[in-house]
Amino acid sequence: MADLQALADAIINGKQDDAKTLTQAAIDEGLAPKDVLSQGLIAGMDVVGERFKNCEFYIPEVLVAARAMKAAMAIVKPLLSEADQESAVKVAIGTVQGDLHDIGKNLVAMMLEGAGFTIVDLGVDVAPEKYVASVKEQGVKVIGLSALLTTTMPAMKDTIAACKEAGIRDDVVIMIGGAPVTQDYADEIGANGFAPDAASAVDKIKELLAA
Repeated sequence: MADLQALADAIINGKQDDAKTLTQAAIDEGLAPKDVLSQGLIAGMDVVGERFKNCEFYIPEVLVAARAMKAAMAIVKPLLSEADQESAVKVAIGTVQGDLHDIGKNLVAMMLEGAGFTIVDLGVDVAPEKYVASVKEQGVKVIGLSALLTTTMPAMKDTIAACKEAGIRDDVVIMIGGAPVTQDYADEIGANGFAPDAASAVDKIKELLAA
């Protein structure tokens, strides 16, 4: 019988080859792709997120775990039914206009993907209109805004204003984060939430969607 705990462990330990082999073995044995995803890959990344939050793991460990997950996901993703893929909540994530930093954003995107979300990565220096378009055209339910400079933080406020103007503000959860960003700033500009790090961002988004 395919060992999904071993698969989760391979993800946690960042063993890319083992993750691929165990994923393929589970699929070959006839396990449902969504079970392989939830009980193997997502279960592993949940542990990674927890350890990252508790400072037992650091960015390098998270990156190798995410790489192992991505390699295994490449096997599972094409096999997921359209219903499974459609039910995954879409998150548009980007670094706000005027800011070119992307390490934090990429880390959050990886952690969210590891938690089963579908990621629409808008990149860096993203204009407010691009976020609005992602909601209208791609059915995005969550917007993640990252800013690493105090000088680019106002672009977060501009993006929220653009969502209001486009009439979509109530249809979407807006999360903000980045080194200079605080909960007070999130409250001030009317964001739904703030997270100090990538692992907390995943928890916060789940909490906001469940509310």
